[in-house]
Amino acid sequence: MSEAAVGGANRKWWASALLIGGILAIMCLPIGALGSKLGIWPFTGGFMLLAVGVVLATAVFFLGVIAAVLCFVRGMQAERGAVLTGVVISLVVLVFAGLQVSTATSVPSIHNITTDTLDPPAFDKLVAVREAEKANPLAYDAAKLAPLQQQAYPAVKPLISDIAPAQMLDKAVAALKAMGLEVVDVNRQGGMVEATHETFWFGFKDDVVVRVRAEGSGSIVDIRSVSRVGESDLGKNAERIVEVLNLLMNKGL
Repeated sequence: MSEAAVGGANRKWWASALLIGGILAIMCLPIGALGSKLGIWPFTGGFMLLAVGVVLATAVFFLGVIAAVLCFVRGMQAERGAVLTGVVISLVVLVFAGLQVSTATSVPSIHNITTDTLDPPAFDKLVAVREAEKANPLAYDAAKLAPLQQQAYPAVKPLISDIAPAQMLDKAVAALKAMGLEVVDVNRQGGMVEATHETFWFGFKDDVVVRVRAEGSGSIVDIRSVSRVGESDLGKNAERIVEVLNLLMNKGL
């Protein structure tokens, strides 16, 4: 029998419990997220598992610190490794949760972002898809959203270019594809392209529409990105719009 197996056999039950608790806590994160993405349970179920993981990690961390001190004071070698491993794992969960909370509190709780707050680009093909999923409404409340958006995301603004509209529309399609979005529709007559982005973990979907209009001999581009679910997007929609704008300004695209 190996030394590790012997140590495990002689280990106090509470040390094993803290180790198992830490493992269960961190497993709640990917299981909750992937379960929601695969449709095993709704998003609320996934978030509940995340909450369970955080609560469990909190308990393991504080009890683990006490147990670790006890192990060092009493020289409990068999228990010390398991306890410290549980503490470290739980700390990883708590740091992850803390970063998410920090991000959420640093940005406004909005999920409908556009470069043109007076005349936002309108979705077409994706309207029915969103309605079928009972997604967030597409109406843009400029009085409420525009001040919050402009203060938090000053870089989200229209792009004026000397590139002809037809060529700019092609660049927009290429940019969305380069970012990994699924292009749903390209309306060349209307100068519009619609696409969807899906997150890896939860499978959250954000819909994007790019509108290209003539501006003198060039074009003006407006982009809108709207989350299907959730109140806050953690800044992802604005981040996506800025990335598209940067790609469109890239002459090599």
